[in-house]
Amino acid sequence: MTLLDAYALIAFLTGGPALETVERLLREGGAALSAVNLVETCDVAARRHGIPTQRVLEMLEPLLGGVLQVIPLELHTAERAGALRARHYDRMTCAISLADAVLLASARDADRIATSDPAVLSVAATLGIASLALPPTR
Repeated sequence: MTLLDAYALIAFLTGGPALETVERLLREGGAALSAVNLVETCDVAARRHGIPTQRVLEMLEPLLGGVLQVIPLELHTAERAGALRARHYDRMTCAISLADAVLLASARDADRIATSDPAVLSVAATLGIASLALPPTR
């Protein structure tokens, strides 16, 4: 399974630099995101791109539960995410967000994460989580 971060979905919604890669991942199947990354997608789409949350959900609805699985936040994942962020977060050198920590904590042995965030990619490498580096924003 490939776990997408909010940046990947924002690119899908807005035609960002990672659009083609995200579309390919969705076509291939096995794409997922944590419920927390869905929250972050709604937040960023509204605050930075002016897309109302309801519109975001309407745009994603055909994908959710089918092409794109939403992973609920369970207690053990929340605990793991908190521990990961506490261990790896540094405001200057590794500013992973809580949503980033949940993304990392949601990855299982055969999963990979898809993000453009260098800090998240670095932590993933440290943890032995496979990753796909998405094209960064322009």
